[in-house]
Amino acid sequence: MKTYHCSCGQTIFYENSLCLACGSELGFCPTCRNMVSLVAGDDGQFRCGNAKCGATLIKCANYTEHDVCNRCVAMPSEETLCDCCRFNDTIPDLTVPINKEKWFRLEAAKRRLFYDLGELGLPYGTEADGIEPPLRFDFKADGIPQFILWRRVGKGERVYTGHSSGRITINIREVDSVEREKLRIDLGEAHRTLIGHFRHEIGHFYWDVLVKGRREEEFIAVFGDHNNPTYSEALERHYKEGAPANWPEHYISGYATMHPWEDFAETWAAYLDMVSVLDTAEHAGFGGATRMVYADIDPMIDRYAELGIVLNEFNRGMGLLDVVPEVFVPAVVEKLRYIHRLVRLGRGENRAIYPDGPPPALAEPSGIESQQASSAAPPVAVALAT
Repeated sequence: MKTYHCSCGQTIFYENSLCLACGSELGFCPTCRNMVSLVAGDDGQFRCGNAKCGATLIKCANYTEHDVCNRCVAMPSEETLCDCCRFNDTIPDLTVPINKEKWFRLEAAKRRLFYDLGELGLPYGTEADGIEPPLRFDFKADGIPQFILWRRVGKGERVYTGHSSGRITINIREVDSVEREKLRIDLGEAHRTLIGHFRHEIGHFYWDVLVKGRREEEFIAVFGDHNNPTYSEALERHYKEGAPANWPEHYISGYATMHPWEDFAETWAAYLDMVSVLDTAEHAGFGGATRMVYADIDPMIDRYAELGIVLNEFNRGMGLLDVVPEVFVPAVVEKLRYIHRLVRLGRGENRAIYPDGPPPALAEPSGIESQQASSAAPPVAVALAT
C-alpha cells in the first residue's frame, strides 16, 4: 500500500476522506490511481488535486449519500458508483442503525482488495465487461450456526460467507470483532479478518476465471483432483474428522486440507497477504529497488520471511497476534509458484490493462509447469515456530 500526500503536503492514507491539516476533502482518483485532494467545481464536480492529472471527477454515490466510500468516478460517465461499489448487489439493511458502520468497514476492506487486484493487473468485471463469471458482492445479516456447514442460500435460510459463480457473500457478523475472534478460536484459525475473507473468496472467483475449463490438468497436478471426492463429501468429512495431524507438512492451513478448491483459495489468500506486505514495505522504503509484485516468487518469499520475523516480533512485543503466522514448507512454496504464474497469466490476459497484449517481459508460456530448478529449495519458515 502506498502512502499519499494532500496538495498541502500532508501525508494521507488510503482510508482518508478529509485532510486534517488543511481541511480539504479527499478521494481516490481512478484516472491517476492516487488518493488526492478534491478541488470543488461546478454542479457537484471536482478536479483531481494531483497536478499531473487534473481529471474531472464526481464522488461515488456511496460517498455522497452514505459516507461509506472515498472513491470518485471520472467524468464523463453515466456511472454514479465507483469502480468498487458498482459490484455490490446487496448492501446491509440501513434501517438497522449499526449496519452503516458495519458496511463502512466492509467497504474499507473491499477497497484494499481492489487495490491489490489493480496492482497485480488481474481481470475482473461484470457481464458488460466480458468477464465470466461476473463479479458481485452481497453483504447480508443473519445468524451463523455453531457448526458452519456449506449449503446453498435460499429464502429463509442462514447467510453463509462464501462464493458461488462470481457472487461473494459476506455475513456482516464478521465485522463484529468479538464474534469474529470467537469463531477464530473455535475453528483454530491463526487469523480471521475481514480482508482475509475477501482474499480467500476472491481466490474461488479466480479459480472460475483463470482455471475452470482451461487449466484444470495443471491445477490437479499441484492441488489434487477437485472432482474426487466431491466438494460436499469433502466438507462433510472435514467437519466430522477435522484436518489430519500432519497438515503443516503439506498445507498453508488446516482448512486447506478439506478440498483442493479450499487449498487453492487459502493459498491464494496467503499470496495476496504476501503481495500486500511486500508492496507496503517497498513504498515505505524497506522493499528494495525492484517492485516485488513483478519479481520471481522465490525472492518474494525470501523477503516476506525476513519481514515476517521482524513484524511478528513487533507484535509479540505488544502482546498481539503474529502478522505472518504461516510457515511456507516446500509443498506450500510449490503451490505459491503455481499461483504466481497464474497471476502473471491473468495479467497478460487482462485486455483492460494491455489492449494489445502484455509487454514481452510479462508474457508467459502456455501451461503452468513446476519450476524444477527450484523444487529442491529448503523449507522457508515465514513465521517463528510457536
